[in-house]
Amino acid sequence: MDGNVETATEDTACCVPVGAVDTGALAADVELLSAMGNDTRYELLRRIDGAGGEVCVCDLESAVGVSQSAVSQALSRLYTAGLVTRRKDGNWRYYGLTDEAERLLATLDAVRGDRQ
Repeated sequence: MDGNVETATEDTACCVPVGAVDTGALAADVELLSAMGNDTRYELLRRIDGAGGEVCVCDLESAVGVSQSAVSQALSRLYTAGLVTRRKDGNWRYYGLTDEAERLLATLDAVRGDRQ
């Protein structure tokens, strides 16, 4: 009988129901993390964050060392994901972080700080 009790306990532990997931929130989170999940896009976020305010696209292009087209595509993706703001002034575009991006970067800093 002891063997049956152990088996029942093991079976019960194995069959715990999995919690529900909000599929809309899941899709939004994956899109957001995907937008950040590229070296160039992530570096652009960090450089804008380090500037402490809006940054001209021309300064970003020279800082990351990739083509103008690559920077424009990366910034467009970040903008679409809601991570950067965009403002045009004459011939120039200026990018800043959204509040959401600032919170995400601060969270990543805190997590990384725990590992160091």
